[in-house]
Amino acid sequence: MASTSSSSQRRRDGGDEKDGDERKGEVDRYGADSPGGAEPMSAETPARPRQARPRRPCTSRAASRAPRPGAARARRRRRRGSGGSGAPWGPSGAWARPPPGREPTFPARADRDVDVDVRYNVLDVVGQGAYGVVCAAHDEVAGEAVAIKKISNAFEHATYTKRTLREIRLLRLLQHDNVIRLRTLLPPVKSDGFKDLYIISDLMETDLSSVIKSPQPLSDDHVQFFIYQVLRGVKFLHSSVPPVTHRDLKPRNLLVNSNCDLKICDFGLARVDFDEQSAGRVKAMTDYVATRWYRAPEIITGWVEYTKAVDMWAVGCILAELLGRKPLWPGSDSQHQLELICQCVGKPGPETIDRIQTPEIRDFVLSIPNNRPVAFHDLYPDANPRACDLLRELLIFEPERRCDVEAALAHPYLAQLHFPDDEPRGPEIPLDAFQFEMRDLDADELKREILREIWFYHWDARNSSASRSSDDDVMFAALTETYAAGSEAKPHEPSSKGKQ
Repeated sequence: MASTSSSSQRRRDGGDEKDGDERKGEVDRYGADSPGGAEPMSAETPARPRQARPRRPCTSRAASRAPRPGAARARRRRRRGSGGSGAPWGPSGAWARPPPGREPTFPARADRDVDVDVRYNVLDVVGQGAYGVVCAAHDEVAGEAVAIKKISNAFEHATYTKRTLREIRLLRLLQHDNVIRLRTLLPPVKSDGFKDLYIISDLMETDLSSVIKSPQPLSDDHVQFFIYQVLRGVKFLHSSVPPVTHRDLKPRNLLVNSNCDLKICDFGLARVDFDEQSAGRVKAMTDYVATRWYRAPEIITGWVEYTKAVDMWAVGCILAELLGRKPLWPGSDSQHQLELICQCVGKPGPETIDRIQTPEIRDFVLSIPNNRPVAFHDLYPDANPRACDLLRELLIFEPERRCDVEAALAHPYLAQLHFPDDEPRGPEIPLDAFQFEMRDLDADELKREILREIWFYHWDARNSSASRSSDDDVMFAALTETYAAGSEAKPHEPSSKGKQ
C-alpha cells in the first residue's frame, strides 16, 4: 500500500501542547513524504455466505487461500494460546517495514549504530527520530522478522523515560491478539554505561493511516474487520482490573498486515485507573498530547476528570476516517476543533457546558451557533447504514451517553464478527507495578525500574547465584554476563492471564 506523510497536514496550536504526531521524539516511519506500506489487499469483496460469518478481507496474493468463515476466529484462539503475535512499537509511535525496493535513505548519524546480539541480523533502517532509530532485523534463533528499536540516551529526559517505562510494563502485563507484543528487552552491554535501551518486537507491514491514504480500495468488509479488531483490543484494555485507557488511539497507532491483521500500539500515554472511588475516572494529566483530531470534547474543553469514553470517541473518529478516507474533523487548533465537532454532532446542552471549568472555554462554546446535527448517512451516502448508526452512537458529545465498548461490539454492524467467547477480558494489574505513576522519580530511579523490566525477560540472569541479590550493580553484572554469553532470552510469563 502506498503511503504519504501526514506531517504536512498537521499544524501546531498556538498555545496548545503538540499533537501526537508532532510531539518531540516522534519517529517517522519512512521519512517525510516518502512512500511505503504493505502490498495491496484484494479490492474485491469476498463472497458472504448466507447465515455465516464473512471471510476475512485478504490480499490478492492470499485470495486463493482465503480463510473459511470462522477460520479467523479459530486462528486467533490458537495464537492466544501461544502468546499471540504483536507489532513493532514505541513510546513515540509505531513502526512498520516498507516493501522491498521502497526503503528510505537516511543521512548518516552516529546514533544509528545498533549494538545487539549476533542472533539479530540487522537488515535496514525503517524509521528514525530525535530519540530513536528502528531497524528491521531477522532473529536467527526464532527464524522470524523483528523490529529493533534503539532509544538513544534513554534516561536523558524524565518525561519520555517515564512513558517508556509505562509502556513496556503495560505490554508485559497485557497480552492479546490485537495488542502489540513486546518480545524482549536487551540487557545493557556494559554495567557502567547503561544509556541506550533496545526493544525487540514483531515487524508489521504498515499502519492504518497509510492504508486510508493509499489508493487501495476498501470494501465494507474491510472496514468492519478493522473496526472489530480495534474494539476487540479496546475491550481487553477497558475490562482489565483496574481498567486501562489508551488515550492516543488513531490510525497511525493501529498497525496492520496485508492479511488485515490489526494491532494496537503506542501505550506511552496510557493510564491505569487505581482510584476505586472514581468509578473508572482518570485524573486529567498535564502530559496528555494525543492527536487533536481524535480528542474527545471533554479533553479539548479541559474537564477535571474523564473516563474510558475518550477511547470510544477516538474509535468513532477512526471509523469515520475509514468511511470517508480522510479525517472527519481536521481542526487547525482546539477552538477550530470544537467548532467542527459542534457543527456536526450539535452543541451540548447547558448542563454539559456548565461542567467546563475554564471560563474562556465555556464562553467560547456558548458562542458557537446552535446547528442541527448532521446525519452521518448524508456525509457518507455510500456507506453501510449500520456503520453510520454506530458512528452516531460513538460520536456523542456527552461521554456518559456515548456507546461503550461492549455495546459497540454488540452493534448490528458487527453482528457477523461479534463472538463474545472469543473476546477475552483483561487481566488483573498489580497496584505495585504502577506506583511510579504516583511519585516523581529521578533519572536513577527510573533507570532502576527499567532495569527490573529487562530482568523479567532474562531467566538465565535471574536464576544465577548472583541475581539473588537486589543490588543494582549485581543485577547489571548478571545481565551483562548473560548478554556476553549469548544466552537466549526467554519471555517472562505474567501470572495474571486474560479472563475469558
